[in-house]
Amino acid sequence: MTVIHKIKELREFLNLYIRDDKSIGFVPTMGALHSGHCDLIKRSSAENDITVVSIFVNPIQFGKNEDFDTYPRTLAEDCKIAAKSGANIVFAPAENDMFKGGIVSYVDVENLQSNLCGLKRPGHFRGVCTIVAKFFNIVKPNKAYFGKKDIQQLTIIQKMTDDLNFDVQIIPCDIVREQDGLAMSSRNRYLSDSERAHSLVLSTMLKRAVEQIDGGQISSQKVINMIKDGFNAIESLKIDYVSIVNKQMEDVDTISNGDIIALAVFIGKTRLIDNHIIGEPVCF
Repeated sequence: MTVIHKIKELREFLNLYIRDDKSIGFVPTMGALHSGHCDLIKRSSAENDITVVSIFVNPIQFGKNEDFDTYPRTLAEDCKIAAKSGANIVFAPAENDMFKGGIVSYVDVENLQSNLCGLKRPGHFRGVCTIVAKFFNIVKPNKAYFGKKDIQQLTIIQKMTDDLNFDVQIIPCDIVREQDGLAMSSRNRYLSDSERAHSLVLSTMLKRAVEQIDGGQISSQKVINMIKDGFNAIESLKIDYVSIVNKQMEDVDTISNGDIIALAVFIGKTRLIDNHIIGEPVCF
C-alpha cells in the first residue's frame, strides 16, 4: 500500500490507472478507523481495481465548540488498518494543500439539511459537501462508499452527486455495530466505561421502536415519545433529537416503509447518532 500526501502526486499516480481504464473505488474518512470503515474498504477492494482511502480531519465541517482540536488523529495505525482491509492508497493531505490560500467556494445542498443534524449543526453539511466534491475532483473515483449510519449525510451526498453530474456511483453500506448493538463510530472512544454502558440505550430504543411499528403502530409521535421516555431514564444522556423522517429528511406524522427513525444524543460530552430505515432488516 502507498501513502500519498500531495494532491499532485496522487493525480499522477491515479492517471496511470485511469489511462488503463482501471476502476477506482474511494472511501472518504476522517481517520480513527474502526470495523465500520474496514467494511467499506473491503467492499471497495472487492468491487474495484484500486481503492483509495482518504484520511483528512476536515476543519470546515466542524462548528464552533465542536471537537475539531481533540478529534483523534491516528494516521500510523489507520494506515495499517487500511492496508489490512485491502486499500491500495491512503491519501492523507495537509490542510494547506487542500485549502491553499483559504477557501471561499462552497457546495451547499438546500432543503435536505434543514432538519436533524443539519438543523443542529449549522454549516456542517456545507463543509462535508465541499470536501467530498473536492475529493471527487481529485480522485475521480468510479464508486464511492458511504455508511448508512450517517443517513442524512449519505442522502445529501447522493443529491449533490446527481445535481452536479459527478461521474461517480454512490454505494450505501449498512451500519456496522459492536456485538452489543452500539453503532461503530470514531467518537465511541471518547466514552467512559459507564457512558459506554449507557450508550446501548440507542440501539435498545431503536429495537423497541421497530417492535412497536411491526405490531401496527403508525403514529410517529407515539413512537418518538416512547423513545424519549427511554432516553430520559438515563441521567447522563441529553437528547439532541428524536425524529421520524421520510427520504427527503422531512418529519412525518404517519409511519411508512422507507421512513427513518433518526436519533442524536449526548452521553456526557460525546454526541452519538443512530438510525433505522423502516422495512429494512434489523441489525441490532
